[in-house]
Amino acid sequence: MSRAHATSRNGLRAVAFCAFASPSLLLAQAMDPNMPMDMPMPAPKSVAPAKPPVKHPAANKPAAKKPATTSAFPAPPAGQEGTDHAAMDHAAMPGMEGMEGMEGMQGVDHAMAPSAGGKLPRTPIPELTDADRAAARPPAGGHAMDASRVHSYVLVDQLEAWDASPGRGQAWRGQAWIGGDIQRLWLRSEGERVGGASRRAELEVLYGRAISPWWTALAGLRHDFDPGHAQDVAAIGIMGTAPYKYEVAATAYLGGDSGAALRLEGEYDVLLTNRLILQPHLELNASARGDAARGLGAGLDSVEAGLRLRYQVSQRVAPYIGVVREQSFGGTAGLRRAAGDEASDTRVVAGLRFWF
Repeated sequence: MSRAHATSRNGLRAVAFCAFASPSLLLAQAMDPNMPMDMPMPAPKSVAPAKPPVKHPAANKPAAKKPATTSAFPAPPAGQEGTDHAAMDHAAMPGMEGMEGMEGMQGVDHAMAPSAGGKLPRTPIPELTDADRAAARPPAGGHAMDASRVHSYVLVDQLEAWDASPGRGQAWRGQAWIGGDIQRLWLRSEGERVGGASRRAELEVLYGRAISPWWTALAGLRHDFDPGHAQDVAAIGIMGTAPYKYEVAATAYLGGDSGAALRLEGEYDVLLTNRLILQPHLELNASARGDAARGLGAGLDSVEAGLRLRYQVSQRVAPYIGVVREQSFGGTAGLRRAAGDEASDTRVVAGLRFWF
């Protein structure tokens, strides 16, 4: 056995002795803390110098050349084999203004993957222009406000008749306007006939200006035809759509035999089906002083409440039936009794509502 082999065996024996002896020594040390931890080690033996390595005969032969492998990426163009992308100034490149904050991108591989044909794209994507953005934006809808255009609208809300104990009667109520989205000329009219005689008939000519998307301020004149002599009074008020789609109108009248008068109106459409609509309506009239020629007393004149059910034959035409309750108060009730009428009246009406 050679001297090198003997040395190796002695080293293995020393390692095995330490591996088996160390647990025993640790256990003994744990039981007796005063026990020394010195462990006798075998004396090292002299090691002979190693022999020089023997060269293999095949080491002197030249290495065989490996076959060249084809890369999946095409070779770079001539003159760009050693391009260092980390040293490039991206801010100085055309179209790369505002890229000064790219200092942290030195380690990013800017090499582009080849296309399906194995060639890099040569044509860059053009930048968007204002003409491209304008072509991509759809034209504005028809709901934009245009004060220069003139529109018109006519609504006959009530055109009805009834047959009650005082006699047959007819009533109408309507409005129309012409103008733009901000300023309009309004016409409003309403009246009532009972037994062939007019109880009231009036026409209002008003200037309206939109003060919000839902409210319009009104100012103008009201002309009273019957009963009594004709008269003109000033009118000022507001009308529009309150929250939850309540149609509301409040108008004050100044001048005439009654001095001053106030009218409040409100209605609401309850959509039962797509064609069947229930409309409650409430109207209140009050005067500062009485006008016996028109059957009006001072204070609260009358309150009228109606409930009409209409059927939309088309979007523009709707016949209806309903019930109307009218109650007079104070001096107005006394004047009606003196004329042979009742202070209160309940009637069933039938009529037509249309617009164009």
